[in-house]
Amino acid sequence: MKNEPNQPSARGSPATFAGERSVMQTFARLMGLVVAAQGVVGLIAPDAFVSFVRFFQTSPVIYAATVVRIAFGVALVRAANRSRAPIALQALGIVIVLGGVLTPFVGARFAQVIMGWWAEGGAPVVRGWSLASLAIGLFVLYATQMNRRAA
Repeated sequence: MKNEPNQPSARGSPATFAGERSVMQTFARLMGLVVAAQGVVGLIAPDAFVSFVRFFQTSPVIYAATVVRIAFGVALVRAANRSRAPIALQALGIVIVLGGVLTPFVGARFAQVIMGWWAEGGAPVVRGWSLASLAIGLFVLYATQMNRRAA
């Protein structure tokens, strides 16, 4: 059965896909802002950053962190084709999805190792990690900004 010109196909209309990409891009930008803000907090108040990260290692919260990581990674992958850096954003999204999938299995142990490094290195090491968080967040914000060619 052929679709009428005004009827959406079984896969959805182009407008639906454009709207979904816009939602994904908006979600990716929001998460980029959160990651950048987390980095700023870590630079200004390393102890607060450590407490924040430690909170996400508790039993019920680690599962919420898993869902957020996977959703963020998927949003990056979905938003990549309309971004300023599609390959890098897609690669980052895939890494974040994989990290999210592994979080319930190795997240707590990996976090303990990281927390050990932070305890040994003190505020300078925490600030280094925070700077990385800030850089990733700013990159996501830059990359998901409306591409001039797509405007």
